[in-house]
This record gives sequence, C-alpha cells and structure tokens, in this order.
Amino acid sequence: MIPLEGCDTRMKGNPENIPESIPDNIRGNMPENFPKNCLPSIPPGMMLNRHIIHQLIGFAIKHRKIMQGFLDETGVFQAQHRLLMEIFRNRSASQSELAKIMGISAASVAVSLKKLEKGGYIQREVDEGDNRYNQIALTEKGQKVVERSREIFELTDRKVLEGFTDEEKRTLSILMDKVHVNLDKMEEEIKNIGARK
Repeated sequence: MIPLEGCDTRMKGNPENIPESIPDNIRGNMPENFPKNCLPSIPPGMMLNRHIIHQLIGFAIKHRKIMQGFLDETGVFQAQHRLLMEIFRNRSASQSELAKIMGISAASVAVSLKKLEKGGYIQREVDEGDNRYNQIALTEKGQKVVERSREIFELTDRKVLEGFTDEEKRTLSILMDKVHVNLDKMEEEIKNIGARK
C-alpha cells in the first residue's frame, strides 16, 4: 500500500491524471483514504523506489513466515535450526568459529548448543588430538532434522520461482546482486560514521 503523504494540487482530478510513468500496479494500489481530488506529492521515480523496497521487505517477511511454518514440524526453533544447519555444513567448526560464521556472539551459540544437546540433536566429542577441545557432532536425530530441512528448502525454492524461465532467474539474480552491493556500501558508510564519532 502506498502511504498517504500529502497532495499535489497541480494534479487534481480523476485517476486519469496520474502520470503515465507510474506503473499500473501502483496506480491501482492507492490508499483507501486517499482524497479523490488529488494525488501524492511524490515524484514518480521516488514512488517507484518506495514500492520496490516495500515489495522486497514484504517478500522477506512472507518467506520467513512460510519457512517457519514448514520448519515447525522439525521440532527445532528457528535460531537453533540455523545453528544445526551450520554444524552440518561446518562439521569441524568450534563453538567460536560457528559464532563467527553466523555473525552472533559466542554466548548466544553456547545457549543454543546447550538446548540442542539437551534435545538430543547434537553431542560433544572430545578431540583425540586435544582433550581440551570438544568437537560438535550431529546425532542421528539431528541428522534427520537436517535431511528433512533440506527437502523443505528445495521444495520452497522451487515453489517461490515457479513459472520463472532460466533467463528470468538469471536476470533477477543479477538485479538482486546489485541491490546487495548497494546495501554493502550503505553498511560501510554507517561503519565509517561510527568510527569518526
């Protein structure tokens, strides 16, 4: 839904006065409380930018909700589930290495590992080369959760991109890479601002 942000009196009238540069899907998505005799005082380009950002955010929220609904059947909470998948992908990783890979604190990893161990999904094995070092390994129960989760991921991926040609997928991937690069630049700018304070 495009937010109501004022009125451009230069474009009073009916919907036919909406500039042609505004896509049809935005034209038909004006707020219900929007005055019939005026249009938002937002330049078409900015309006389109905001619409795209809303689409991206909406997709992320909806995808997360759908995935959580599917993954609930595994019996593992989302944060613990992510850790379980990382243990599968990085079988020799230590607790601190897992924290670094996931971008969270070692303390958070420790709490989740304790819950996973209590639930019977992982076990700690003493490294034969270093008695002080515990290797984290999946149990048979944990392995089954991983296998089922991978099936869910593959099914969801197929359904999300159902109806897309290979060329459309490649184009979408290129466009999303460009968005990712821009977000990386913004993150770097924020870090630089923080460093100067």
